[in-house]
Amino acid sequence: MGTVGGFIGGHLSDRFGRKPIMLTSLFMVAFVYYGFTVSTGQGWFILLNALNGLSNSFFEPTAQALMADLTEKTKRMKVYSLRYTAMNIGASVGPLIGAYLANTSAKLSFGITGTIYLLYALVLVYFLKRLVVPVPQEENSKKVVSFGAAFRIIKTDKALRYLIIGIILVNMGYVQIDSNLPQILEGTVENGVFIFSVLITINAVMVVVLQMPISHLAEKFKIMQVMVVGAVFMAAGLIGFSFVSGWVTAIVAIVLLTLGEILIFPSNSMMIDQLAPEHLRGTYFGAAQFRKIGNFLGPVFGGYLLSHFQGQIMFWVIALVTLGSIIFFTAGNKSRVTGAEEAV
Repeated sequence: MGTVGGFIGGHLSDRFGRKPIMLTSLFMVAFVYYGFTVSTGQGWFILLNALNGLSNSFFEPTAQALMADLTEKTKRMKVYSLRYTAMNIGASVGPLIGAYLANTSAKLSFGITGTIYLLYALVLVYFLKRLVVPVPQEENSKKVVSFGAAFRIIKTDKALRYLIIGIILVNMGYVQIDSNLPQILEGTVENGVFIFSVLITINAVMVVVLQMPISHLAEKFKIMQVMVVGAVFMAAGLIGFSFVSGWVTAIVAIVLLTLGEILIFPSNSMMIDQLAPEHLRGTYFGAAQFRKIGNFLGPVFGGYLLSHFQGQIMFWVIALVTLGSIIFFTAGNKSRVTGAEEAV
């Protein structure tokens, strides 16, 4: 639902505005979590989880498009980096609170989460009403296209297509950290479960502390160069995990992979921003949600390799897949430059 819904939500934000889509999605997520507190049957959980994925997928591309709408081009990389830092602060604190509450009252954790989303929506109602300067819509309203036309535009944009394929391959590598790595550590390394929890903490702390300094340094280079270097670091981290035998090798591997993460994900948002025409910015950020295909292909493919071969082979193959993203990033950048020159 998250993969498919992103394109729909992004396009709707281009047609009807960022504010109604963002607020509707947030109120919907709050409703979903309140629903979790009273749900008892498996069917209800499946339905609510599907609505959760759909609602979140509407919010994410719309929020990124709004950030671009309100930010000068020279400052957007910094904004996307700040966004990624904030996400990781939440991702490092949220599970700890959730794990604690799960031992006391799981329903309470859902209720608190729903309330936080509701408060966030109300805060956005206040700030969007008072701080966002309305942008004249006359010029862009003439360019509004139908859903079918938007899909055809996306389909014919080779640069965007290559970029999405590249980031899918990167996600296939990155998602191993949450799926297959803990299984390998638990089965092959002493205190593997504890080591894994420490690695996740190191990952989150590095992103929070280093995201802005590294992004500031990365602004001095071309985005494509930053993404290629990020893919190399991520692949190096995956190869490092194939040799994990204890604390030292595990920490070196997670440091390398996290450096790749810091470089590549905000740069990906910036690249989408540069590709998107202003009247289709939400649609393009929505289409970029197809990168989540890598989030479910990665564990399946990695799990297959792990069950038929071994952890070392799995990480080597996944590292090669991650490096394969460079081919698509390069092709996408070449197509983007060629298109820009033809437009001139």
